[in-house]
Amino acid sequence: MEKKTEKIQLMVEEAGKDQRIDKYISTALTQFSRSSIKSWIESGNILLDGSKVKPRTLLSPRQMIEIQPQFENREETKAEKIDLNIVHEDEHILVIDKPSGMVVHPGHGNLSGTLQNGLLFYNQDLNILPRAGLVHRLDKDTTGLILAAKTTDAYNQLVKDMQARLIQREYRAICRGEMVAGGMIEVNLARDPHNRLKFKVSDSGRESRTHYRVLDRLKGYTFLGIRLDTGRTHQIRVHMAHIDYPILGDQLYGGRLAFPKSLDEESRQMLMKFKRQALHAFRLNFKHPITDEMISLTSSIPDDMDSMIIALSDQKLDSEAINAFNYPE
Repeated sequence: MEKKTEKIQLMVEEAGKDQRIDKYISTALTQFSRSSIKSWIESGNILLDGSKVKPRTLLSPRQMIEIQPQFENREETKAEKIDLNIVHEDEHILVIDKPSGMVVHPGHGNLSGTLQNGLLFYNQDLNILPRAGLVHRLDKDTTGLILAAKTTDAYNQLVKDMQARLIQREYRAICRGEMVAGGMIEVNLARDPHNRLKFKVSDSGRESRTHYRVLDRLKGYTFLGIRLDTGRTHQIRVHMAHIDYPILGDQLYGGRLAFPKSLDEESRQMLMKFKRQALHAFRLNFKHPITDEMISLTSSIPDDMDSMIIALSDQKLDSEAINAFNYPE
């Protein structure tokens, strides 16, 4: 079955000079796989200044890339009635507060019950947009804010803003270990050839950059504020594991639990039962794609993380204090 969506236009920026077109697009539009992009180039669904090209074609600044996403040999994503916590909406955009356990896009083993399925039921007009207008994604068990467009103009502008790193995404996380100070992690990431579910630090991978700040030191753990410059798959999780401060509860990258000697039995049991990564998309700061209004939205720390932080702080923190922390500049 073939499904066509609205065209996307990208103006090549200075940083794209002499980059391969397939690599440039996959970096700018992370919602599409490199293999799909290569296939669309070869089939003529991607044009450069109106002409067909090859995946290895090198770019020059200010060239115009036109992309017609085309999905073949798969079922069309079905609209499903799913409860969505929409925290902001107007005629051009909407922002959803995603719960743990919800997959964002349909894929192998997850053809239904996803955020994309729910959005298509909520607004059938989103069917003309790539991925129902979603311009970024969160892992299944990561909670928090995710942004979607409702119109083609809004989608194209948000994609450009994401590419230019103008959309600020701020997270909250609990990591294992008592961190002394914040910092920046800048490494290349690639899929792990030994485990296709994982990503790893690799010189041959794609650039990635994460900034992190200590919000509070807990018993054997640290409460972090995190900001992204790039949005690679599993980026925060891989980065924190790379510096030996893995995210609490991360079944893929987290390793063993830490049990401080002074921790009471109830808190120990809470740690053992925490089975998802303690990672929450806390804040979105962005310019409205049509009106240019600056928008800042926050999502309260979910109950499971909130209770864990309170326990690990020896009850010194409460929910109000946990949500009141500002990211130190």
